[in-house]
Amino acid sequence: MRVTFILAILAWPIGSVAAQAPKAVVVTPDATQWGPAPAILPAGAKLAVLDGDPTKPGLFTMRLSMPDGYRIPPHFHPVDEHVTVISGKFQVGMGDTFDAAKLSTLPAGTFGMIPGGMRHFAQAKGVTVLQLHGTGPWKLTYVNPADQPKTTTSQ
Repeated sequence: MRVTFILAILAWPIGSVAAQAPKAVVVTPDATQWGPAPAILPAGAKLAVLDGDPTKPGLFTMRLSMPDGYRIPPHFHPVDEHVTVISGKFQVGMGDTFDAAKLSTLPAGTFGMIPGGMRHFAQAKGVTVLQLHGTGPWKLTYVNPADQPKTTTSQ
């Protein structure tokens, strides 16, 4: 009985480690599953979650595809936002009001990090795809509550 107990104790950590074994994630462009962007964003964008779950605590990676001229009004996030421009040109400015004169154009290949709480606004120049990664849950708060898109979801 003592030997069985010791073997059980020795096997337990191995089972725990195996259950938490890391997994590789590879998503090719043709395997990317696009769907509508969350209702917190203006209509017209598409979103693909590549890894994790941005609605829950933990790491996530997602892509946002925006049509030409797509605008995101001034907003902020509670945590740092990490953005990589995959294709197109992403224009971003800092501040509480959308001011086209403050937009900086970021070409494909650009990486940026916007600290949590920093007010910013953006628009796509041409069809633009971003990769966003960070720690969830991912949230967005508009500086002007009137900018939040209206949804048909009843609560």
